[in-house]
Amino acid sequence: MITPILSALAIAMLNPSAIASHATVKVRPMAQAVTPTETEIHRPTVFPDRIVLTWDADPATTQAVTWRTSPEVNQGLVQFGVAEDGPGFEARMQSLTATSESFASDLGPARYHSARMTGLKPASRYQYRVGDGTHWSEWIQFRTASDRAEPFDFVYLGDAQNDIRSQWSRLVREAYLTAPQARFFVHAGDLINRANRDAEWGEWHRAPGWMNGMVPVVVTPGNHEYEKNPAGEGVISGHWQPQFTLPRNGIPNLPESNYYLDYQSVRIISLNSNEQIEPQAVWLDSLLKRTTQPWVVVTFHHPVFSAAKGRDNAAIRSAWKPILDRYRVDLVLQGHDHTYARSNGKTGASGAVDGTMYVVSVSGPKMYNLEREDWMQRAAEDTQLFQVIRIDGNRLIYTARTTTGTLYDQFELRKRSGRMNQIIEGRPRMPERLRPVVPAPAAVPAK
Repeated sequence: MITPILSALAIAMLNPSAIASHATVKVRPMAQAVTPTETEIHRPTVFPDRIVLTWDADPATTQAVTWRTSPEVNQGLVQFGVAEDGPGFEARMQSLTATSESFASDLGPARYHSARMTGLKPASRYQYRVGDGTHWSEWIQFRTASDRAEPFDFVYLGDAQNDIRSQWSRLVREAYLTAPQARFFVHAGDLINRANRDAEWGEWHRAPGWMNGMVPVVVTPGNHEYEKNPAGEGVISGHWQPQFTLPRNGIPNLPESNYYLDYQSVRIISLNSNEQIEPQAVWLDSLLKRTTQPWVVVTFHHPVFSAAKGRDNAAIRSAWKPILDRYRVDLVLQGHDHTYARSNGKTGASGAVDGTMYVVSVSGPKMYNLEREDWMQRAAEDTQLFQVIRIDGNRLIYTARTTTGTLYDQFELRKRSGRMNQIIEGRPRMPERLRPVVPAPAAVPAK
């Protein structure tokens, strides 16, 4: 059937003079674009989203996964098995029922599902999907840790916090391009800006996209993961535990924020620097006393040595640094100060060399002023960075790179029996990125 508008156009082309005698053609105005609301953008559906891998047990033989759906999905399921080279594998996959819980955010209700895949073979690639039996995610792959000391990389990120979708996403994706075989990503707190804003958590999951479902995350909470309750007490985000399945082997009242896990030859320890500082010190001392892994990496949010002007975390330094010194912890990964600073190893008493390397870094676009101090070997302002850390036998190789992938900082630690680590400094070509020094205003002569 020819529409009236097409008919009118045909008449006009064949006989322009007929336009005056033909019926008037009415053109409807274009509908204006409607910007979707936060609720519409981040509304859960029956299809899984916010899929994220973590660990709450041995990374060589288990893998935890968590995801979100709309509230009408009562039960979550996981199908998984050894990754195969072609199609037709579904019938050979195992099935696992998830633990499901209802959740109410500021944008509305949702349902979170979590499960632990067990009985896995070390150093093996697996495939899995999550859903409810009808609505499934895509098939996704991951790799288990080895049960022996083998070389591997991991990525460390400071605060994402602000403009996560628009500006942090390019950095975390560049990190993946630089280290596509990284076994996990460490996030040193302030993943988002407002602890209980579902839209911000939605952006944090969307920025890396499918990466969180392939590469596990190791997360520690920052101050922006905390919000005051009606009694004025700081409480960790209601999103934290529903969306991350983490170890519960820290002090009892800090579940899934104070914990440790062992990945091959490395013990990774998360301290919650927002509360319970002294009880965690006792726990840390006891843990390190019985640690046998050759490498120890500790992550928490508030730095032992602050890099931003006017900041100092004296209580944390007093409680935790003597323990870090006593057991010669290798690397401390921190955030909070929205600058970059890396120590020179001279952080012992009176500036003595103690071998522990302290790093403060930032991955998001929010920036502060740096306050240069003697402990800093390398520093930066107004620079988004990611760090790739490689463990290879008795060597730890550290590189920091900018959002464009440019090498900014580099060092190597080498284990020496009975002695502190040898520190070998790299020589990046990029000069330090520091703000111009603004001279103080000239004094006005006295009259």
